[in-house]
Amino acid sequence: MKWNTKNINGVIRTAAVIALTGNILLAVIKILAGTLSSSFALISDGIDSSADALISIITLVVVKIMSKPADAGHPWGHGRAETVTTAFFSFLLFFMGGQLVINALTSLLSRNQASAPSFLAMVITIISIIGKVLLAWCQFSLGKRSDSGMIIANAKNMASDVLVSVGVLAGLIISAVTGSGSADIIIAGLIGIWIIKTAVGIFLEANLELMDGNSSTEPYQVILDAVSSVEGAGNPHRARMRRVAGFWDINLDIDVNPECTVLEAHEIASQVEAEIKQRLENVFDIMIHIEPQGDDNDETFGLSEAMMRGKT
Repeated sequence: MKWNTKNINGVIRTAAVIALTGNILLAVIKILAGTLSSSFALISDGIDSSADALISIITLVVVKIMSKPADAGHPWGHGRAETVTTAFFSFLLFFMGGQLVINALTSLLSRNQASAPSFLAMVITIISIIGKVLLAWCQFSLGKRSDSGMIIANAKNMASDVLVSVGVLAGLIISAVTGSGSADIIIAGLIGIWIIKTAVGIFLEANLELMDGNSSTEPYQVILDAVSSVEGAGNPHRARMRRVAGFWDINLDIDVNPECTVLEAHEIASQVEAEIKQRLENVFDIMIHIEPQGDDNDETFGLSEAMMRGKT
């Protein structure tokens, strides 16, 4: 299926609403149960779900920004709002995780530790694990459908939350067996460390997109194959690809016979563009520059055919 900005934004909006509803419910249950059962780890897990709910609210706002058409100040549109927001998510998660680590260390060092959490905390944690598995699966599915880095980042965060909740459950069991709340507090600190790790990973991915980079050369290989399949087109070079809100923006130079007419060269470029769109999904725009064969200049940016084939 060929996607456009309207239906992609619709999928992102749906994902955000589902995540918001689920995380608000889980946050309320976990914080309330953690307070009643004196489980610091469960309260920390509930705070994590609260942050996820906040992320979903921000996502809904960002979708509205992304839906705005291009204007004089933003001729490329407003799709980058998604990537910037993903980076913001990472900072939010990083500081939240750091706060959990600090609180856990403070509790351990103060020696003012709570008693072992009750059975209620274990039941709620099991419910949380099931809920987070369903939410993570849903977000991954919708994120892949829309090719949205923001939703996929949120899905990874929720997948991490599943492991976090499993850790909470382990801490609760240990605390119940030993009769001490120390394990519960230690698990809370480990949750904070895990959240920090997740935040760093999300930031690195968002930063790659903000720098117009790609984690894989496979899309460039698609371009190479597309040019090779068109008669009269050759030497793809100065190839540049960047993602904008799940869409590809592509710039490419190709060589044609210098004796071609303008009409013939244009037809070749149109065939290359059609081939790329046929092989690569979610293409927003392709700009193909025609050069006469043999007129090679030193290139200071973009990838050449030799580079794409792994040559020096």
